[in-house]
Amino acid sequence: MSSSDPEHPAPPDVPRYRPRERFWPYADLPEQPTAEELAALDPDLHAALFGKPPGPFSITLVFPRIDSPEYERAVAMARASAEYRETGSGDAFRHRARFWSADALKLRDLFEIIDRFPDSEVLIDDRPVPYARELWLPLVWFLIPR
Repeated sequence: MSSSDPEHPAPPDVPRYRPRERFWPYADLPEQPTAEELAALDPDLHAALFGKPPGPFSITLVFPRIDSPEYERAVAMARASAEYRETGSGDAFRHRARFWSADALKLRDLFEIIDRFPDSEVLIDDRPVPYARELWLPLVWFLIPR
């Protein structure tokens, strides 16, 4: 009885091939996560792993591609924020611009452009918070010097 005979297959405990010595193709990954991987972590997981980061709270504006003549200006303003990321693809593509409280004027200028669009979001410390648009942002506007 030969293992290559189609009428008599080899018993299941006999391997049909010899595995390579290198087991997984991704075995050469670095042991420490990259800065991009750390930035993409969920805020709760990041806080559980590394503790709450010291410093002021942040406000993040999230918006999709918009059909507006001001879109390019909004993207340029978002890229000038403290932290900028692009996430998703296709219809799920989003720009994420994080601002600190010291950047209240830049935050307000970008918010005035993207506020008219229903898919834009305001996140406080990367979380959706009730009344973020109606309460938190106007409180931050008080930080704008006159």
